[in-house]
Amino acid sequence: MTNLEPHSTVALGEQKSQIPLLLCAVFLAYLGQMTLNPIIAPLSREVGLAEWQIGLTISAAAIMVVATSQFWGRRSQSWGRKPVLIAAFTLGTLVMALFALVAGFGMQGLITGTSLFVLFVLLRGLGFGAALAAVPPTAQAYIADVTTDEAARVKGMAGVGAVQGIAMIAGSVLGGALSAAGLITPLIVVPVLLLAGLLVISFRLRRESRHELIAEPTRVSPRDARVWPFLVAGFGMFTALGFIQVITGFIVQDRLNLNASTTGLVTGAVLLAAGVGMVLAQAVIVPRSGWTPPTLLRVGSLVALAGFALLIVIAGPVLLFAAVFLIGLGLGTAMPGYSAGPTLLVSREEQGGLAGLIAATTGLTFVIAPTAGTVLYGLWDQLPIIIGALMMFCVAVFVFVHPRFRNLTAGEPAARG
Repeated sequence: MTNLEPHSTVALGEQKSQIPLLLCAVFLAYLGQMTLNPIIAPLSREVGLAEWQIGLTISAAAIMVVATSQFWGRRSQSWGRKPVLIAAFTLGTLVMALFALVAGFGMQGLITGTSLFVLFVLLRGLGFGAALAAVPPTAQAYIADVTTDEAARVKGMAGVGAVQGIAMIAGSVLGGALSAAGLITPLIVVPVLLLAGLLVISFRLRRESRHELIAEPTRVSPRDARVWPFLVAGFGMFTALGFIQVITGFIVQDRLNLNASTTGLVTGAVLLAAGVGMVLAQAVIVPRSGWTPPTLLRVGSLVALAGFALLIVIAGPVLLFAAVFLIGLGLGTAMPGYSAGPTLLVSREEQGGLAGLIAATTGLTFVIAPTAGTVLYGLWDQLPIIIGALMMFCVAVFVFVHPRFRNLTAGEPAARG
């Protein structure tokens, strides 16, 4: 039995008018992140940092996502969406402006070695990770709060994923294109994008009245029987992705024998293929299919597994692009099932905590996987890809055999653990 009812006392038309603004916030936050992705590998080599140091920087950001997501998710229900997002975008703008400055000094040789590494971890890792952690839980908790049926809930969660995918496309294009003018250019643009998000939220997003808020949102345990199978599936999917996401630039540069500037451009194109697959899934396949969350997880995990299998094969750029496209398509199909499924089983007071828990679970995968992926890549360039494929295989088996997914599909009452 699902737990769906209209939750807010605000008129539904007014509620819905806020969803595009929240999706805009998600888009701008992730556009800032994705604009950096095409250049992070060549940037590390340009400033003299090892692969594992960049992996650890990304893992530090993930640690902050894990540590703060439930806090942000619950605060979005008790403080309101607007104050949370203003705090997040203000922090993100400041730390990424400082990161651009530090990276510029690093490229000029003014800051090097351990000092540069520590600043990378503090700014791009801990600071930006804490800021980014607030955005998806705030949007997801709001969508769960205002949607009144399963199809609308899944479509709303797919919307969050779709704008993330669009941000991946736009960021890949933007970061890759700007890198042609020098690696410092995308670094300067990122805080500008975050500042734009801050202005949109400050001047356009309505602040909820006190009676719309929840004074004491409920914390959701990761051991709750209603949600932990979804968390396991999501953890496996994003761990598999984490093993290859940070090393994509290295794969491109080493397999295709490219220089640093060309690597940024081609890596942007490869990430663009993943983004196209993700947007196609979440903007077209998910809304039109009408599939339940378990079905989305099953279909998506199988498609992503096929992409990982192709990525293992070294056969030139065409197969590389096809593999990454399938991974994006598969994960884009599975993600709304992962994020929407457990929201159908919990109360309104738990939605903020659940949204934070889902974001924390996703972040947890990037605590270890990027560092492990870069270290393993240094040992053997195929090893992190093979491990990612094995993880995705385990996810596919799990979502087919675990009774939680069979029960939800059959519409049986949800257990409370």
